[in-house]
Amino acid sequence: MKSDKITIAEIVSLKKAGEKITMLTAYDIGFAAVLDRADIDIILVGDSLGMVVLGYDSTVPVTMEEMLHHAKAVGRAVNRAVVVGDMPFLSYQTSTYEAIANAGRFLKEARCDAVKVEGGKEICDTVEAMVRAGIPVMGHIGLTPQTASQLGGYKVQGKDAEPARKLLKAAKALEKAGAFSIVLECIPDTLAQAITESISIPTIGIGAGIYCDGQVLVTHDLVGLFEKFVPRFVKQYAKLAPQMQKAVTAFRDEVKSGAFPDKDHSYTMQGDIGGLLDKKNKKIK
Repeated sequence: MKSDKITIAEIVSLKKAGEKITMLTAYDIGFAAVLDRADIDIILVGDSLGMVVLGYDSTVPVTMEEMLHHAKAVGRAVNRAVVVGDMPFLSYQTSTYEAIANAGRFLKEARCDAVKVEGGKEICDTVEAMVRAGIPVMGHIGLTPQTASQLGGYKVQGKDAEPARKLLKAAKALEKAGAFSIVLECIPDTLAQAITESISIPTIGIGAGIYCDGQVLVTHDLVGLFEKFVPRFVKQYAKLAPQMQKAVTAFRDEVKSGAFPDKDHSYTMQGDIGGLLDKKNKKIK
């Protein structure tokens, strides 16, 4: 495990060096510590926590207070990785002032190193203002979950020439606005390649093919903990949910049968409890 804290500048330099960037999500101290020990470059406190942790049907209901609650936990665990806080729906779209204030809370209160926002050219003025205020910003284009209903649902974006051209322009605009990297979600690999080659800041792909400068997944998907649905672009490196179910069932069975706890999992005392308790009257002597 490496120990030196990664900087935003070092993340950007990885693109120039041709070194792939790794990014995963974490929402609590346990997951964050595991990812940091594994030398993951960027840990995203994603608003995906709304679905995989809080049980919402989408990311839209997630609030600033919920995001900060989880971001603070992650921030306490991470020593090396860049921590990015995902700005929830309507925390940055209503006004530039509110966007800066909310973004600043991720840095001030939760020890995040940067924030992530969804959108293209329409949010570039806000991105520029946040960067000018000293807040590093990661962009996010393609399938943007917070506005998925406007995009026709959770579908691949940029499959045709005009939408692809719009996404390419959005990436260039975000770079000009000062974003230090851009997440490309659910777009064709050739379009992701074109965007990656046309901008100087790193692209982080999720369902965007091999040509991006890095890759991100929701950790709960990667380890098989979220079973509601598994997107096509997810590779499950483990299936922990069935293992956890087996362990919990075994615990239930052993408690019911009296097999747990046994002597190996109990404490003993010196002397006889009989000298302390009047068993007949069930009173302490």
